[in-house]
Amino acid sequence: MTIKFSEDIRSITDLKRNTKSLLSQVHQTGRPIVLTVNGKADAVLMDAKAYEKQLSALNLARLLLEAERDVAAGRTTPAREFLKEFKRAHSIPS
Repeated sequence: MTIKFSEDIRSITDLKRNTKSLLSQVHQTGRPIVLTVNGKADAVLMDAKAYEKQLSALNLARLLLEAERDVAAGRTTPAREFLKEFKRAHSIPS
């Protein structure tokens, strides 16, 4: 996700005055808008669907990090052994 500095950085005052326009921009471009207070970044306005996608990606990254730590620590099970246990636990015939 990229940001166009000339279009995607706006003041909180601009948000107050042009809420509908800024929301329309966020929905049309799919890019977030950085909101500033006294010239400094303060908040980010983004489309709800884009936010959900980012949350999903972040959650997946957390799971992958946990898995990588398990592998690094040697907490693994050979695939054949796992599949046997899985089939047994779920009553799946071999």
